[in-house]
Amino acid sequence: MATSTRGPGPQPLEKEEDLPQDRPSGHLSVISKLCYSIGGAPNQAASSAAAFYLQLFLLDVAGIPAVQASLVVFVGKLLGAAADPAAGFIISRSPRTALGRLTPWILGCSPFLALTYFFLWFLPPIGRLQGLWYAAFYGLFQALSTLLQVPYSALTMFLTQDQEERDSATAYRMTMEMAGTLTGATVHGLIVAGAHKAPRCPEANLTDPLLSVASSISPHTSQLYMIAAGVIAGTYPLCTALLALGTTEEDDGYILEQRRVPFFQGLSHTLQHQPYQKLVASFLFISAAVQVQQSYLVLFCTHAAPLHSHMQNLVLLVAAVLSTPFWEWFLQRVGKKAVAYGIGAMVPSALLLAAVPTAPVAYAVAFVSGTSIALASLLPWSMLPDIVDDFRLHKVPLKGLETIFYSSYVFFTKLSGAGALGISTLSLEFAGYESGSCKQSDKVVIMLKVLIGAVPTSMVLIGLGILSVYPITEQRRRETAHRLDMLRREVPVCLVTQSQCSPEWSHHSDAAPSLAKARESGSQPGFCWV
Repeated sequence: MATSTRGPGPQPLEKEEDLPQDRPSGHLSVISKLCYSIGGAPNQAASSAAAFYLQLFLLDVAGIPAVQASLVVFVGKLLGAAADPAAGFIISRSPRTALGRLTPWILGCSPFLALTYFFLWFLPPIGRLQGLWYAAFYGLFQALSTLLQVPYSALTMFLTQDQEERDSATAYRMTMEMAGTLTGATVHGLIVAGAHKAPRCPEANLTDPLLSVASSISPHTSQLYMIAAGVIAGTYPLCTALLALGTTEEDDGYILEQRRVPFFQGLSHTLQHQPYQKLVASFLFISAAVQVQQSYLVLFCTHAAPLHSHMQNLVLLVAAVLSTPFWEWFLQRVGKKAVAYGIGAMVPSALLLAAVPTAPVAYAVAFVSGTSIALASLLPWSMLPDIVDDFRLHKVPLKGLETIFYSSYVFFTKLSGAGALGISTLSLEFAGYESGSCKQSDKVVIMLKVLIGAVPTSMVLIGLGILSVYPITEQRRRETAHRLDMLRREVPVCLVTQSQCSPEWSHHSDAAPSLAKARESGSQPGFCWV
């Protein structure tokens, strides 16, 4: 039988039958899972609408040059990425309140996020300074989104200590986030559809390639975009309030010291953990591929393919919402690492859309891409709790590192997205993209096909290649869950001061020698939080 004593490294279990059949306490009700999942929907709805329509809005509605649009996207993503380590540092040192340690951050950020998102779609009468306006509000939106997303995603670790319940809560969350992505793209697209009526070029003027689209844009364009922004912004306070009412944070009893590790020391610990390195490196490329494909889909349908009348339908990623529960069920039976190769379905679909941009192909590609995007969104957040537990078992489980794991992951993925989107938009400028032009040049059409096909394809293949060497298998994940459960049961936590600790109890960060010493003396081992 396996023993729970932790030496220099965990002893592998000989048989899978050695794993405990009883589940640890921490069952979550369906109501709790629903309330938790609803809390993340507004952020995804807003991010989805921005991903699909912000480029079109900046280039064809606000009319700013492609270089400025590139800078707006790059600066915004960069500020959002810079906010991630800051969020991890601040939140990891936050005191616990009656609502918990993470929930107050979620509630506090939501009203400011709503206002920032609303003004992102406003057309200010400031002439050439519009680029600064959009850079400022997009950067602020990304930063505030980070301050909400980091505690929200890390909350998974504090809802329960049961791995199966965490995975179930993650599946609920990703299903609702996919629904938020669908809702954001759909609601925004349907409301602003009147501002981009087809045909874009009147037949009598097709000979003029630089005909302004001003005549094809409704005079109420500004109002339409602000109505769409207001509808999505209004969901922030409502959904975060439901999250606070329906969830409760709980701390893990298996914490070996309560003293908070310095942020950069904690960051160094997390970045040296090999499973975390592999996960971050792989999804740097995969998440960037998804962002590039989303950002240029509407521009591709508008300028490079006869799909303008189908544009709103293409972004209805119903497949993403419907496939998320299936992926969760499938990864529980096949394993998370094996299921990851399903993301590769993006490769042929992206290439096919770029080569054959017809309506039937586009709908088929939208279905396949939706299922792949759902898996690419679900998988890293399902793997991160496993990595944190693996770190707790193989390393010293210092308090407060959970938010550093999550914030640094978001930081790296946003940084990769900033670079990919910034370079991609600059490539449109070099190809000769004309803001407000009714018809773009052949070079621009070719560049849009490259951005929608070749670029995501190469990124996905690189990411899957890195993920193939991800070391946490299903057997290792089960062993980790078993050993942590045994340690939680056998190591009671004494909430006393250091002076009240009995001599055989330890408050030192190295637990294994203290456990062995306590067992040799015949005492019940435990740890003091000091």
